[in-house]
Amino acid sequence: MLQAYAVPDVREAEARVLESSAEGELMLRAARGLADVVLARCEERGAHRVVVLAGPGHNGGDALHAAAMLSDHAEVAVVGLAAELHAGAEQAARSAGVVMEAVDPDLAEVPEAVHALLAGADVVVDGLLGLGGRPGLQGAMRAVLDAVPDAAYLVAVDLPSGADPEGAAPLEDCVHADETVTFAVPKPVHLLPVTAPAVGRLTVVDIGVRLDTEPVAERLLPEDVAGLWPVPTASDDKYRRGVLGVIAGSADYPGAAVLCTTAALEAGVGMVRYLGPDPVRDLVLAACPEVVPGQGRIQAMVMGPGVPVQGGETGDRRQIQWFRQALASDVPLVVDAGALQLLGHWQRTGHLRCEAPTLLTPHAGELASLLTELRDEEVSREQVEAEPVRHARRAARSTGAVVLLKGATTVIADPDPGVPVRTQTDAPAWLSTAGAGDVLAGLCGALLAAGLSPRDAGSLGALVHGRAAHRANPGGPVRATAVARAIPGVVSELLRR
Repeated sequence: MLQAYAVPDVREAEARVLESSAEGELMLRAARGLADVVLARCEERGAHRVVVLAGPGHNGGDALHAAAMLSDHAEVAVVGLAAELHAGAEQAARSAGVVMEAVDPDLAEVPEAVHALLAGADVVVDGLLGLGGRPGLQGAMRAVLDAVPDAAYLVAVDLPSGADPEGAAPLEDCVHADETVTFAVPKPVHLLPVTAPAVGRLTVVDIGVRLDTEPVAERLLPEDVAGLWPVPTASDDKYRRGVLGVIAGSADYPGAAVLCTTAALEAGVGMVRYLGPDPVRDLVLAACPEVVPGQGRIQAMVMGPGVPVQGGETGDRRQIQWFRQALASDVPLVVDAGALQLLGHWQRTGHLRCEAPTLLTPHAGELASLLTELRDEEVSREQVEAEPVRHARRAARSTGAVVLLKGATTVIADPDPGVPVRTQTDAPAWLSTAGAGDVLAGLCGALLAAGLSPRDAGSLGALVHGRAAHRANPGGPVRATAVARAIPGVVSELLRR
């Protein structure tokens, strides 16, 4: 699992190591790790020309030392963008014979010599700003970034220059890296949804710094799946593996029920019991004859996919009663789509509250509507997208449920503010397609029915959901049905790790 730590905690831990280390030792460890990664990417890509962009401070020092280390293996040049570079690191680069071009950081245009260097670069190393930098790039730094060719592989040192280290400020005038090489531990910028799109591939280099504080954010890795996924034993039957109830589908959106139940079955749930309109039930049974219609003993419930709600009612009045029964029970719940609207209304009027372990799975628009209902203040989709972690946490605190906010970076927020937020970025952009959320709801429901907590079910479900989209058609369009069908193969592959 990746765990990100607050910037002040990282600085304090680094300071402790610096006190007990020889001068410059920590920087050389970071530079060696950076150089190793850059050299590996050069070998993978058949690259020979590396241009290092070095700014002031320790981040620039890491980049300059790495340039010196790379000079025996590649054609390396440095563009310095600071009134004063790190003295020892600059001397190391010059002693190694690295070509150096200095640029006045206040200039708005890049000298032709720098344009020429960048035009021939196969790999560009961004060592402009580090943890002490403010969000945004200005002057020559901004101009140099514009001059980096699209074909060059861009490696950021510690974090993409110009991105907010705390992961809160929107991305404006910053580096968008193909890969970020960070040291010791990830920081909020690497995992939180506002800044994660600029990070690219994340590589963490161990430099001997250890933290004894709690992380502020987490991300499950493929290697974590085997330790969390509910694998049946020889003595398990369908009831021990988990029975999932599903209240989904309507005359308007019958396919949502098919997708939700299909995903749950493909994820390995012991049994699915379906509750919904009779014509939709017939479609579900035609697609998934394993489904059992009607009520009965269950270990978890998914409610809401494909169920539009208007004025507190649905097309099938039985669904409202089933929703009420589920919310008033002690059965773990996945609450999605139309059921989210009802949950907000009922909680605001004080009639019902989530008593059982519950996972809410809204997209940004649904979360905005839920918060507007719960808090008696207008919350827009744009506000949620600008501050997804804050709004997901607000909803979690208000409802007592874990909130899975769907998006390019999925956020899983716990109602306990002391529990680190989780984020997952496993899905391709192709997954933003109709029905994908219904598949995710069914997948998470299967995991809840098997006994996982809402937090683990949400983050594990998001990871497998995203990887199933990649598997369904690598690098190309996917439909929700194909994502559901890809789940068993993804789970099998991950368990073999």
